[in-house]
Amino acid sequence: MKTVVIVSDSHGNRQAIDRLDAVFSESDCVIHLGDTSSDGNYIKKKHPEKTYLLNGNCDVFPLGEKEAVLDIEGVKIFACHGHAYSVKRDFLPLAKRAEELGCAIALYGHTHEADERQIGGVTLINPGTLSRYSQNSYAYLVINNGKFTQKIVRI
Repeated sequence: MKTVVIVSDSHGNRQAIDRLDAVFSESDCVIHLGDTSSDGNYIKKKHPEKTYLLNGNCDVFPLGEKEAVLDIEGVKIFACHGHAYSVKRDFLPLAKRAEELGCAIALYGHTHEADERQIGGVTLINPGTLSRYSQNSYAYLVINNGKFTQKIVRI
């Protein structure tokens, strides 16, 4: 069994990141979906062996990847910020891309709104935002033997 913490759109709110440090420490994997990738790098410096960093549309000095495909416990996960797939208007392009890559999960941010939905065979998960200007949330994912369950956690 593996646990994954997904955060996004922190926009410099290091206090929110610091409040989650115990959760990051206890998890097997941490994914920061961008905006601001320097915040993701801040997490990565503390937890280098398990942190994945994606770039967002506000990352002027990008420190991560545009997209990533991870295989955790037999579950393929597509991760991106989401802006390149127009997630503020439509979720189908994101779901199609994840499906093309053989992924069961698509992680995205950008909208600042936590969301979970199923499109075809893909579960789309947005952890929400850690920004100073919104209700903070993150996503927690448990993966075991090819199966997974997710939860949006409001903080």
